[in-house]
Amino acid sequence: MTFHLFGNILTSYGTAANNRGENEGNITTLQKLLWKGEVHTTVSAEAIRWALRYYWQTAGGDYAVNRCWDDQKNDNVLQGSFDETTYIDDDVLGYMKAEGAKQEFSDEEKKGKGKKAKGTNLARRGVLEVTRAVSTIPYAGDITFNSASGQKGRTSLYGTEVHATRYQYGFALTPNRLKETSRIIPVLDGLVSLGEVAGNHARFLYDFSPESLVLRWTQDFSPRILYCFQENEDGEISLPSLIHRVEVGDIEATELWVAGAIAKTPEGDRLEELGANVLAGTKVALSTLKQRIADDLQLPQLEGVS
Repeated sequence: MTFHLFGNILTSYGTAANNRGENEGNITTLQKLLWKGEVHTTVSAEAIRWALRYYWQTAGGDYAVNRCWDDQKNDNVLQGSFDETTYIDDDVLGYMKAEGAKQEFSDEEKKGKGKKAKGTNLARRGVLEVTRAVSTIPYAGDITFNSASGQKGRTSLYGTEVHATRYQYGFALTPNRLKETSRIIPVLDGLVSLGEVAGNHARFLYDFSPESLVLRWTQDFSPRILYCFQENEDGEISLPSLIHRVEVGDIEATELWVAGAIAKTPEGDRLEELGANVLAGTKVALSTLKQRIADDLQLPQLEGVS
């Protein structure tokens, strides 16, 4: 009996800016994609994974992290050899280390004679899978123009693409694939506590913690809940595709935990009527789901959860 954890997270409304340090001329650009026929902005899964690892590094929990971020070097620093037993990020997010051959080909090897020296590839596929975050509304092309302080030069004037929006992204995790099954708990803790995901150097802060979320704890192999939030022209959030799938029996309502602002809407009321676990607080919902997971996986009793 294999359980799977799926989730779809909707962030709070905010102004997003470049999170990669790239530009076109003197304009720092947002990543974009064509989504349902219109241009939307997006944040990479890699940026979300980086933020999750940084949460484990700085949250103060008992998490051994291998690739620790060094603010002085502005780079990741390995704490040791890759080891999914010791390090939570190696276990959850995976790793790859490819090395070329230790020596160059000899003349005979180049002619196809003799045994060729080979490189090595040490890899583990990440157990946690994350989608790209996509804006809930199209990008209108907003750009702010700014000037650097102090003495002016050719690069003093610059522009920044900004997008006032929410983002939604999904994730999937099968705890039986983890070296330590209990690490599913800090994965959940981290994903509902993300802060520094998108931002242009120190000028912007975008909160990636969930305003609303849908979590599914199931034995079904398919998520069936990804990108389920919709935003209309009035800024109202709804879950039409999710409700439809519950109503027609594709998703068992009791497998769902729906929380946040969406809980206090007609959509939340309808899902509660259908049997879903609907709670106003994302942290409360997370606590109840974590205890359910601990019971099903026979993990130790979680502190602070009855």
